Amino acid sequence: MKESKKALITGISGQDGSYLAELLLGKGYDVVGVVRISSMPENHTTRIEHIRNEVRLVYGDVTDGAFMLSLVMREQPSEIYNLAAQSHVGVSFDAPEHTAQATGIGALNVYEAMRLGCPTARLYQASTSEMFGNNKDYDGLQRESTPMHPVSPYGCAKLFAHNLLVNYRSAYGLHMSSGILFNHESPRRGTNFVTAKVVRESIRVKRGQVDAVYLGNLDAHRDWGHARDYVWAMWRMLQQPEGDDYVVGTGVTHSVRELVEAVFGRLGLDVEKHCRMDERYYRAEEIKIKICGDSTKAREILGWSPRYDFDALIDDIIEHWEAKL
Repeated sequence: MKESKKALITGISGQDGSYLAELLLGKGYDVVGVVRISSMPENHTTRIEHIRNEVRLVYGDVTDGAFMLSLVMREQPSEIYNLAAQSHVGVSFDAPEHTAQATGIGALNVYEAMRLGCPTARLYQASTSEMFGNNKDYDGLQRESTPMHPVSPYGCAKLFAHNLLVNYRSAYGLHMSSGILFNHESPRRGTNFVTAKVVRESIRVKRGQVDAVYLGNLDAHRDWGHARDYVWAMWRMLQQPEGDDYVVGTGVTHSVRELVEAVFGRLGLDVEKHCRMDERYYRAEEIKIKICGDSTKAREILGWSPRYDFDALIDDIIEHWEAKL
């Protein structure tokens, strides 16, 4: 009988980690997940409670290099998915050192653990479109070859991790891939991210619980996809003969204003009456361009394409929050 593959997922309790764990379990993997240490465990496994008995959880942190090396040496995973990070762009301005440690040095620790403890594994690193900053190509798109110049501590930390991965892959001949993922959302997205915030607060407005939704820059543009689609791309990267870098995005951009209008339209709310701009939510430096990813490489090599469009994504999030609230 063929032995099942073992996957190690850091950040398994996050949005992407939970969807990825579901995907891998469905393919017969033995899934081991790292859950961050905290003095309050109540919310640690909220997103994976429905599969809690199907995965094996280990408490630890990617910022602890000795822990990561010990874990990788003991588990000898076939595949490693590094999804752990301080992943909120706005928060990274308030906590730049923590962001650098968790998002940058944490990734380095995972790479070193693989190199020293299980070099035959295949590794996926969660990179991000935030690494591009305001740079785009002649056609307005961002792709693997677009110069990177991030405009936030989060983007800088991710670029550090991304460049290290390219170096480790070349220097040590390791199977390492990075997914340069554009914004991806879902019902499991944290409420401090704009999509979840807009939907949740809009429903509360409709129910008379609050008077308005308070937001920052309504003219920011993003390429929004669904996390379910994007974790499939992660898995496909590690099934390739060699590691590589792939942009994953829908190729369609929308503004925050369009997001608000779409949600308000579904709920029968007046944007002018119930949406307010609040300077507290502006960032020290913003991406000023219309972000849009060119995922041609992922589509051609991985056979990937998004199943959810923008409207289906919004409908999925609204349905979740209407039931939850």
